[in-house]
Amino acid sequence: FRTSVMFSRLADQYRSVVQDLVMSLHALASSLQKQGVVATCYSCDDGHDRDGNGASFVAELGDQHLVRFLVSDFGISWVESRNGRELVKFEGAEAIQELQRIATSIQKRSAIGSTPEIASR
Repeated sequence: FRTSVMFSRLADQYRSVVQDLVMSLHALASSLQKQGVVATCYSCDDGHDRDGNGASFVAELGDQHLVRFLVSDFGISWVESRNGRELVKFEGAEAIQELQRIATSIQKRSAIGSTPEIASR
């Protein structure tokens, strides 16, 4: 009995993390757009009453360099590609760290008033 309560609590916590990431992705897309970067974020749900069960974030970082961050109740992934070829893919915590890297880069560029292109790895 205690185990099922624990798993239910963990599932609720994960859904909360997904919702937080969806809100952060929308904010990141908006921030990128303000800096002249092509970025989109689409929310999706699983057909239940909950909002924000997932999102797809895509940003074009220049020179045919794209990043895609997907988050849902099924998982979290980060894919970076150039010229249509996948360069790197991360899942879970590593994907979130890559998202943080981009967000930090944006904040630094905003603070110094730099050009919108985000430095690649």
